[in-house]
Amino acid sequence: MEISSLFFLLLFTVAFLYASVGHGGASGYLALMAIYGFAPEVMKPTALLLNLFVSLTAFIQFYRGRHFNWKIFLPLALASIPMAFLGGQISLDASVYKKILGVLLLFPVARFFFLPQKDEELQQPSGMYWSLLMGAAIGFLSGLIGIGGGIILSPILLLAKWTNQKQTAAISALFIFVNSLSGLFGQLTKGIHFSSDMILMVVIAFGGGLLGAWLGSLKFRQEALKFILAGVLSLAAFKLLFTTA
Repeated sequence: MEISSLFFLLLFTVAFLYASVGHGGASGYLALMAIYGFAPEVMKPTALLLNLFVSLTAFIQFYRGRHFNWKIFLPLALASIPMAFLGGQISLDASVYKKILGVLLLFPVARFFFLPQKDEELQQPSGMYWSLLMGAAIGFLSGLIGIGGGIILSPILLLAKWTNQKQTAAISALFIFVNSLSGLFGQLTKGIHFSSDMILMVVIAFGGGLLGAWLGSLKFRQEALKFILAGVLSLAAFKLLFTTA
């Protein structure tokens, strides 16, 4: 299929905004591809591949800012990586896939609209068993749908008060990277289909992610743009959940 210039502009914007808060942007890429009518078998590996480039860029920037916490990250990642691989091996019916994706798109919408974007003064210690359980569940969904899991992990970390905003961004970025890689390997066992414009999409997403991560790690604020992005995700969720086209 032929992709319009507007799609690439929106792709750059999504990568920019997500990287600024430590995310790879898979939910945004999936939302765009859903709006533009991409097939599910193309959407999943495409979103994961774009995630790899953008999330790694985001992680490096936030890690350099000394916001990363290995103690919280490791149990989450150890449980999520094998489950993301397992989820990546499962192919869902197109209609079921779209409904699950539509529900998951509501997570970043809720975060952008309802969760405060400021550091919490009081933080609580993370629990090992809860971390393993949470990591396994998010990892499986990550591989199944084609996301890195950051849109689910970040709100939980903030609501549990395990991390502040910058620590959440740093942990989510690496969590997204390892899950995206594991999920992509899982999909390789079933065969992968990419868009003919994949290389251009990677270049554009990487450029947006690089700029967004750099500005985000320097406390760049773009609240109005986050609300716009939340609106786009809401539109995509509505399309996936309530239309048959």
